[in-house]
Amino acid sequence: MIRTGKRFSKPDLSRVINGDTTLPEEAKKNQKVRLDHLLVEQHSEYNRSSLQTFIRSGFVKVNGEVVLKPNAKVSPEAKLELSVPKRSYEPEHPPIIYEDEHVLVLNKPAGLLSMAKGEYCPEATLEDYGLLVHRLDRDTSGVVILAKDAETQKMLRKQFQDRKTHKTYYAITDGHPKLDEALIDLPIARNLKHPTTFIVDQNGKSSQTYYKVIKKNDQRSLLELKPTTGRTHQLRVHLKYLGTPIAGDPVYNPESKAPRLMLHAGKLEITIPGKAGNERKVFEAELPAEFIEYLEQN
Repeated sequence: MIRTGKRFSKPDLSRVINGDTTLPEEAKKNQKVRLDHLLVEQHSEYNRSSLQTFIRSGFVKVNGEVVLKPNAKVSPEAKLELSVPKRSYEPEHPPIIYEDEHVLVLNKPAGLLSMAKGEYCPEATLEDYGLLVHRLDRDTSGVVILAKDAETQKMLRKQFQDRKTHKTYYAITDGHPKLDEALIDLPIARNLKHPTTFIVDQNGKSSQTYYKVIKKNDQRSLLELKPTTGRTHQLRVHLKYLGTPIAGDPVYNPESKAPRLMLHAGKLEITIPGKAGNERKVFEAELPAEFIEYLEQN
């Protein structure tokens, strides 16, 4: 006797799999699907990633009950309710450094996001005030420029891409660099063990930072930093590698007792549109008071 293979225990289902027949309508109704997939069909105004965030945030009910897992299996006939809450507050406007018909320059406070993550963000971001040109980390304060129209946004962004802007940052570090002034020329790459962080890596992207010690005490230093490249977390990674991490850095210096990330974008030199042609401008934001207070602590 020749065996042709293991017999399928459910011949009707086998024919469905082979495409010889289809499931009855009643069977289709009983087949459950992923909640996020069903939600995408009903709410095409949002992408799947945003809808998954809504589910995890408790904004979705299935037959009147909150379900928190995007991969939860539900009936195609289930009643879905999506309730995305609106902001219940008006955020305080960041201090304005400069404004005209083309640009808005702000002194970004620490804690303010540069851009929304996904299509729903319950908190204020820089995008609430203008078109984003460049970004600062949430915990970094200081000068940031926004555009008021798409043409200006394109012009400003190109300057950042072509490295035609000049940025000056100030940071308080725990400890002191061996040299009071130097160029840090160390490539940076994503840390594959912790993908949201970065490390110095010989196979990484070229990264350069000039630094100069402005002031110091027994424990800390105030540095002026001038990056010539704009890698993510560049200043934080470079100073960590030197053994003098930025005070208050929750990622690269988690044991620090500083009240916030002590990194401030103090100056930005850039060309903006003007009435009589393009103008080269330098915008400045004073060092926050907490920097001086922390530097003077014992």
